[in-house]
Amino acid sequence: MNQKKIGLSLLFYSLSALGISMSIKASIGVSSFNALNVTLAAVRAEKAGTITALINCLFLCVCWILEGNQQKPREKRQEYVVMGSALLLFGYLINGFVYGLFAPIQLTNYGTRLFFFILGTIISGIGTGQVLRLHLLKFPIEHFCQLVALKSRWSFKQLRYGIDLICMIAAFILAMIFPVPLVIREGTIISFFLLSGTIAWSKEHERISIGSWKNKRNDEKMENENRW
Repeated sequence: MNQKKIGLSLLFYSLSALGISMSIKASIGVSSFNALNVTLAAVRAEKAGTITALINCLFLCVCWILEGNQQKPREKRQEYVVMGSALLLFGYLINGFVYGLFAPIQLTNYGTRLFFFILGTIISGIGTGQVLRLHLLKFPIEHFCQLVALKSRWSFKQLRYGIDLICMIAAFILAMIFPVPLVIREGTIISFFLLSGTIAWSKEHERISIGSWKNKRNDEKMENENRW
C-alpha cells in the first residue's frame, strides 16, 4: 500500500470525524446514519464514537463475507486491517472531540448552533470527499451497498437511501420506546442536501498542498523575473 496515500486518507478521516463531532455538538439533529448511532449511544449509555465504530466494523465484517474468495487474499486482508484500524481511530476521535475538546464549549443560542452544524457538515463532507478521491480506504456502508448491488437487482443509490431510511426509522422507534432525545430534526434535513453536495465537490477537487502552492509561487516569480 502507498504509505503517503494511507497517511492522507487517515488525515481526511480525522477531518470527517471532526465535522461529525461538530454536528453532534450543535444539537439540532444529525445525519440519517448518525441519528441511529447517537440514539443507540444514549440508550446504551455509551459514547457516540464507540457506537459509530462498532456499527461500521459490523458492516466491514459483512463486506468481508460478501467478497468471499478474493483474489490476492493477502493484499485484501491487509486492506481490511487498515480499514478496520481507521474505523477504530474514527470512533476514538469522535469521542475525543465530542466529550473532550467540545465539552466546555457552550453554544448559547440557536444561530450559533446552526452555524456550528453547517460548518461541521461542510468539514465532514470535505474530509469524506477527499477519502473517496484518494480511493484507498473505503467507507463500509458504501462498500456494502456496492457489493450488494453487484449481486442483486437493487442499485447502489436505492440501497444507500434504504439504509438511511432504516436508520431514521430505527432512531425514531428507539426514541419513542426509551427516554432519549429525538435527534431527527432540522439538521437531518440540512445534512441530507448539504453533505452530499459537499462530498461530490470535494471528491472532484484535488487537495491544495503546501508544496504545490510553493511551486506555483516560484513559477510566478520566475515568470515575472523573465519579463524584466
